[in-house]
Amino acid sequence: MNVAKIWVYLSASPLLWLTATLGAYAIAERISVRLDRHPLANPVLIAVAILIGLLKASSTAFPVYFEGAKFVHFMLGPATVALAVPLAENFAEVRRNLIPMVVALLAGSATAVASAVFMAWILGADATMIASIAPKSVTTPIAMGISERIGGLPAVTAILVIATGIIGAVIVTPIMNLFGIRDWAARGFAAGVSAHGIGTARAFLVNPLAGTFAGIGMGLNGVVTALIIGLLVALFG
Repeated sequence: MNVAKIWVYLSASPLLWLTATLGAYAIAERISVRLDRHPLANPVLIAVAILIGLLKASSTAFPVYFEGAKFVHFMLGPATVALAVPLAENFAEVRRNLIPMVVALLAGSATAVASAVFMAWILGADATMIASIAPKSVTTPIAMGISERIGGLPAVTAILVIATGIIGAVIVTPIMNLFGIRDWAARGFAAGVSAHGIGTARAFLVNPLAGTFAGIGMGLNGVVTALIIGLLVALFG
């Protein structure tokens, strides 16, 4: 049987790349478990590496891949909305920590936007690239929407969001341990604000309470960042 003909037939089906995406993540998850959830063994990072290798080896263009994988992208929206569930379930705990959370949220959101924009400007990035970088610490569907509205490139923003999340998920636990932060709510909230969904997934692996507060931080950060960037555009745009 001609393998090339089989590949041509399979590659024409969007289901192939959806299956490849899910399969890559399943493999990455097994590797992460075998390595005892080491911070560097992040499932998203491993899955991305697997998919990049597969796309390179098969000479598949990104639009072809995305045609099959866009269902996963679509599910990011409902998953973000579902973050209201842990917020409702832990409302009493959230209310007890309301003031520290508000202060941390405002400081974290403002720092993420300001530092990204300032560094991009210092390095000579143009207005389009600065707009693409500004929402990098927000979960993907919100970040891409913000980027598009302010004149950025959503595809570039998505790449930066994923990179931010992976880096944050890798370094969040060592940094928290280094500074002796033991409160799981504080650890999780910081991970969610700074490293959005990927950081939240990491927080859930470490501790359920940390994961819950990471989800809350991620959701609230999306709202606050959109307001901050909107204000900056209104003032300086």
